[in-house]
Amino acid sequence: MKKRWIIIAGVIIAAGIAFYAGKSYFPSGPQFTAQPAYSPQIANHAGAAPAASPGQDSTPVSSPPAAKPANSEGLSNKRYGWGIKRNNNHQTPEVPSGIASLLARYDAYWIGDTKKKVAYLTFDEGYENGYTPKILDTLKEHKVRAAFFITGHYLKSQPELVKRMVQEGHIVGNHTVNHPSLPELTEEQIKKEVEPLSEDFFKITGQKMIYLRPPKGEYSERTLAVTRNLGYYNIFWSLALMDWVPMPGGPDEAYQSVMNNLHNGAIILLHAVSRDNAEALGRIIKDTKAQGYRFATLDDLVRGG
Repeated sequence: MKKRWIIIAGVIIAAGIAFYAGKSYFPSGPQFTAQPAYSPQIANHAGAAPAASPGQDSTPVSSPPAAKPANSEGLSNKRYGWGIKRNNNHQTPEVPSGIASLLARYDAYWIGDTKKKVAYLTFDEGYENGYTPKILDTLKEHKVRAAFFITGHYLKSQPELVKRMVQEGHIVGNHTVNHPSLPELTEEQIKKEVEPLSEDFFKITGQKMIYLRPPKGEYSERTLAVTRNLGYYNIFWSLALMDWVPMPGGPDEAYQSVMNNLHNGAIILLHAVSRDNAEALGRIIKDTKAQGYRFATLDDLVRGG
């Protein structure tokens, strides 16, 4: 009997240690640095898209029926701000295993295949600052397809640029109508932030949005479930710059910030309001390719799991 109680006590103590270790695994200190986004998919990629690379499947991804329960009641609404721990020597950035598992549970992505020299270019578009045409020209020149996450304001004010993105083979993703923090909204309010934008986009392009970038990088388990049930893949990032304001080092700083932190499977977030990004983009693409990387699309990312 005494031996049995000793065993039971040992199990209880071990469970307690595991519980508190799990609570402290996502540190609140600076080691996981938040990389905020600017604050103020496609079911059929039609148009003159660049030819697919040899061996690359150019068939667009369409969102499958939601695999999660439609009822999000009871799910945690604890708000997370996206953050990563950068590593030196172009190694894979880190996120806590619990966060990585949470994202995977709802088909959300923050990085691609870390065994392959592949990168994904994504741009956030809150408003037009005059640099998107140059960015599109550069992408076309280098035969690279990217993803542009737009807001409601952007679609209403720049419909011709959005059409050009689609015509040139780029993905246009949902960045919500008004750029709110999704965990602060009810399920119905979340729907009103994403669905009208997708519907308006469909009216001018005949295509649907299936990729979503949560505004400010803020999310919760509940918002991941709600948006996945609406048919969206949440797309975060593994490399970003504080680039929505002029960078002290100008285009050289934008270039070095990307090149110094480049890694396998990198989902790169740039803001198209940045002149520095627009001017550095050609060098970034050229030298990234020179290092043996290829640029792929979010469709490739999702198709590869």
